Amino acid sequence: MNLHMQHRNQFLDVFQQTIAMTSMMLDPQEVMETVVRELPRLLRIDACTIRLLEESTQSFVLGAAHGVTMEYLSREAIDADSTMRMIRAGYPVYNEHVDGDRRLPFCDAARQEGIKAVLSLPILFQGQVIGILRLLIKSSGRVFATEEIARAMALAMQVGIAIAHGRMFKELQSQLAFLKELQDFSNLVNSTLDMDATLKNMAERATASLKAKGCTLRLVDPKTKKLYLAASHGLSMAYVQRGGVESERNIQLVLAGKPVSIYDVSHDGRVDSHEQMRAEGIISLLAVPLQVQGEVIGVMRVLSSVPRVFTGAEINFASTLADVGSAAINNARSYQKIHLLLMRIEGHEKFLATIIDSLQHQLIVYNKDKRIALANQPFLSSVEANSEEVIGRLYNELCSDEEACPVNQVFAKENMQPFIQQLDHEEGLKWYERTASPVMGKNGDVDYVVEVIRDITSERRLVEAEVEKGRLSGIVEMAGTIAHEINSPLFAALGTVELMAEEDECTNLADDFQVVIRNLKKINTLTKKMTQMTGFRRKEYVGESVILSLDEEKNEGCISLACRDGAKEG
Repeated sequence: MNLHMQHRNQFLDVFQQTIAMTSMMLDPQEVMETVVRELPRLLRIDACTIRLLEESTQSFVLGAAHGVTMEYLSREAIDADSTMRMIRAGYPVYNEHVDGDRRLPFCDAARQEGIKAVLSLPILFQGQVIGILRLLIKSSGRVFATEEIARAMALAMQVGIAIAHGRMFKELQSQLAFLKELQDFSNLVNSTLDMDATLKNMAERATASLKAKGCTLRLVDPKTKKLYLAASHGLSMAYVQRGGVESERNIQLVLAGKPVSIYDVSHDGRVDSHEQMRAEGIISLLAVPLQVQGEVIGVMRVLSSVPRVFTGAEINFASTLADVGSAAINNARSYQKIHLLLMRIEGHEKFLATIIDSLQHQLIVYNKDKRIALANQPFLSSVEANSEEVIGRLYNELCSDEEACPVNQVFAKENMQPFIQQLDHEEGLKWYERTASPVMGKNGDVDYVVEVIRDITSERRLVEAEVEKGRLSGIVEMAGTIAHEINSPLFAALGTVELMAEEDECTNLADDFQVVIRNLKKINTLTKKMTQMTGFRRKEYVGESVILSLDEEKNEGCISLACRDGAKEG
């Protein structure tokens, strides 16, 4: 067997072993780690790396490596631009002396690592480049022949198939798991209107489902248009409260409605807070917008402590989770606004009800159907009923006289006149003044009628008392006048009889005189009492003028025999 055939058989053996190793693997990460670990042994090389193409940034990020240090892997430039263009075009590139080629950006790194030659192979799937397989040689005696490079291309293609199949299977599994997670989350947030609880659950679920270190949720303040921390999970307070993040490029992209996936935050220009993330142990991140009807209301960032390329399924899950959460947040905000408005309305209603109930007069509001829509407490107390028993009753149950009823007049758009209603109560007759006013609608119709019922019993009785007082005052005045008119001739008659009695003591008329005097004195006593009762008193003025007045003090109106001398002078 010649050397050519021997190498071919060796490759076939390696190819078959590679297929056997990867065909049963469904985890793409496991596929890559197996390939980079086994290929150096099978191909008699020193090291192997796989980098995958990140679609969002179109950059190659590390997937797996074996036989090289992290210092070498963490270099900024993977290879020369010309090499990367060839790889992106689907061609292999073989560099035999990378440690001495100053044109290569990683020449110094290769020399420090002891790498002599590198074979870079595009990893293809369905004609598309999905990554780079790099075979590294540290011994100067090992080289790749042209036939080996061609066979290595086939090997890289098989690796691409295994990675792609693993990706698809994992994404399918992830999608099924994500669908269940989304269903559970949707059921949960739809059962509550507590925005804080929704945000907290959202951060926890995103972290757990994506197997990340933590998650932050920042919302746009409607007034300031700045982001504020609404919820977080798995992260230190020092990190989440470090300050504003609006200036970061990844945040700006998300606020524009685009998801952002970053493999290495420490070397990505879209991240500003490198030191804070490094201190927190964050290596990769995924940021998606929170949107409601096309408007971005916030940003959700999922942070990983291990380097990772977020798959399409993971990005879709995070975006869908954000959409469901955004709808719940919007509903919670709307509920809060409605709840606040209802509380304000309720407060206004209570305030108005307090004012209405504190009114002294009864107040009733009727709707278009002439049924009671509102009644204050004075009215309810008057009918000895509660609000539920009164609301809905017809107006004519309170006013039997429909023609005089002011409510009926208002609905008929007639000139409203106050209506005096007389009702018989246990404590006696009571009078009520009923007035009504319309509440007009936009079309000019009467939508409501407000009726005020005023108890005028006291006023009515006061008027009647004043009338009675006036009548009695006239009687009193007449009685006082009569008493005075009697007193004047009485004094004269009494004086005359007493003089006659003194002059004719010896006659047989003396006893008669004494009877007359006693009777006149009795009459005087009666007129005196009448004068005291009526409040009349005698006022004397210059000349012979005498004025009788009704005094407030009853006992001042004294006209008696004790005043006889004065009366005589008058």
